[in-house]
Amino acid sequence: MDDNAAVRRRGKTRRTIALIALLCAAPVVASYVAYYWLKPSARVNYGELEAQPAPQIVGVTAQGAPWRLDALRGRWLLLVTTDSDCDELCEHALYATRQARTIQGREQDRVVRVLLQPQGVTPPAATVEEEHPGLAVVRADPRQWEVLARGTATAIHVVDPLGNLVLRYPADPDIKRLAQDLERLLKASRIG
Repeated sequence: MDDNAAVRRRGKTRRTIALIALLCAAPVVASYVAYYWLKPSARVNYGELEAQPAPQIVGVTAQGAPWRLDALRGRWLLLVTTDSDCDELCEHALYATRQARTIQGREQDRVVRVLLQPQGVTPPAATVEEEHPGLAVVRADPRQWEVLARGTATAIHVVDPLGNLVLRYPADPDIKRLAQDLERLLKASRIG
């Protein structure tokens, strides 16, 4: 009987050791399964990622004062670029940036909105400037922002406080998703 008890005890000890080894190995196995077979969505952001320094843009404000993009370093920028007069698409982009900025609540003071137009175009209608208080309307040589155009006439760009292009949006973005991207950026960054 002692031999049977010893065999049972050894079997029980082996099962206990195997169970402990299995419990220790389970997180490692689960991590490999999650890494190789359970792929998360490719991205969280709505805008198209632009990871490059913003071009040096020099122009003139609607009031005739000299303007430089790098003078706004230290602030988040919602930059609307257009290759012509401010048409309906441009006005929609301005509306989207205004709404996305307003949604930020007390953080909205960290964001500056700029409309960048080519020299010689008709300035936006007075009603546009009235509807968008605080909007900087700037005219400059469009060759300075060719890198931003990518074949589209009007687009929205987010520039970080260090002067880097971060995200790009079409002229008619989903305002809620644009605001969510902006909120994430402002929350993640304490600069600007």
